[in-house]
Amino acid sequence: MAGVSVDLPASAPTPKEPGKFLLALKSRIDRGRRPSPSSIPWTPCDFRRLQSVPNSPLQQDPDRMASEDQVKETVSRSTTETATGVHTFEIIGLSLKKVIGAGRSFESGTFTIGGYKWMLRFSPDGLTKNSKTSWLHIILLTMNAVVPVWHEVRLVKRLSGKLGRGWISPSEQHQTLNTTGQSTGPQSISIKMDMSHEDLVTSGYIRDDRLTIRCELTVVKETTLSPTTLAAAELIDVPPPDIASHLGKLLEDKEGANVTFSVRGETILAHRVVLFMRSPVLKGRLLGPMRDKGTDMVMTIDDMQPEVFKALLHFIYTDSLPDLTDLEGDDYREMIMHLLVAADMYAMERLKMMCQRILAKNLDLETVATTLGLADQHNCQALKDICIELLNSSDPDEMDVVMKTQVYQNLKRSCPSVIIEVYERSRKRPKT
Repeated sequence: MAGVSVDLPASAPTPKEPGKFLLALKSRIDRGRRPSPSSIPWTPCDFRRLQSVPNSPLQQDPDRMASEDQVKETVSRSTTETATGVHTFEIIGLSLKKVIGAGRSFESGTFTIGGYKWMLRFSPDGLTKNSKTSWLHIILLTMNAVVPVWHEVRLVKRLSGKLGRGWISPSEQHQTLNTTGQSTGPQSISIKMDMSHEDLVTSGYIRDDRLTIRCELTVVKETTLSPTTLAAAELIDVPPPDIASHLGKLLEDKEGANVTFSVRGETILAHRVVLFMRSPVLKGRLLGPMRDKGTDMVMTIDDMQPEVFKALLHFIYTDSLPDLTDLEGDDYREMIMHLLVAADMYAMERLKMMCQRILAKNLDLETVATTLGLADQHNCQALKDICIELLNSSDPDEMDVVMKTQVYQNLKRSCPSVIIEVYERSRKRPKT
């Protein structure tokens, strides 16, 4: 194969001496006479031989090494990972106990934030006889730990549920708790609330004899140092995963759809492979008696509203709920309840748990009976426990109102075991 020779000095080494040849070529290029690819003679190169050349100038040239060191850029990153969590502490019977005594307190249950265990201790009558100010202590229970933490404590207005007066650590200043047994730091955060027991009773924060304290903690979990990497890699911006958006567009465009659902007269198209992957129930139906009916399948669904089935398909394709902002109040809650039923029907466990969480967050005395019946019928134990706890923590007058509703009466007839469970758990609750 012919080629044009590179204009090198007469003493230039030939390609048979690969180390010297590359060094001379580099020197030529450094002087501003960069040859074009077509001007370099083609000669097969044995890379194993190149690497094994003893005392190769290419390996030992200090100018070359210095030049590379000057332009090479590296980067490392120190990352501080934090975790934030909220614990709501509800104190019942506070106004009935006008004075419980200095140093005596109410304690919350144990909760976990950032992998550490915590507890709240509330002293409404202060710490000493001469102190009338209420105190709240945020206690680190995990032993042998050193934890930097920021706090935000607020009283909750019982009537509106909005956040009221608060005690917040500055964003630039944290407190480090230490349970290693050394005297380098406290084991709790002590907050002087500047309100007496009597102030709290008359403040409006207590309603139905309950005071609610919301405690938000942000803890530093760990600081990690990434390995040193080339800075150039930082210039490559990798976009976030977008498979869910592509699958959502596939559902919207219906391109390649090969399954037809007839949902109460409305035709809805889908893709068999996605249904196979996401729902074992749909997979079983599509692989059952219908598999010999050709590539295009038709399934009839009469026990679900079209809008509910569309929302179910949206979750199947995207692993997220559709936009339901156009629904408010009872309409939104009803859609979530229908979706929970659909999730149970088609074995979509994540969707089922998401619906339970939404219903639990929006639970009140007006909806608790309906939600309890739904939870019992579809084996939602966590949601069922929350409903029973709400009923048993209600005032007797409030409970009477619930028991007189038609929904509760229907629940007694259709699910008497649930009513018995509510009663049995109420008997086991500690007296306040």
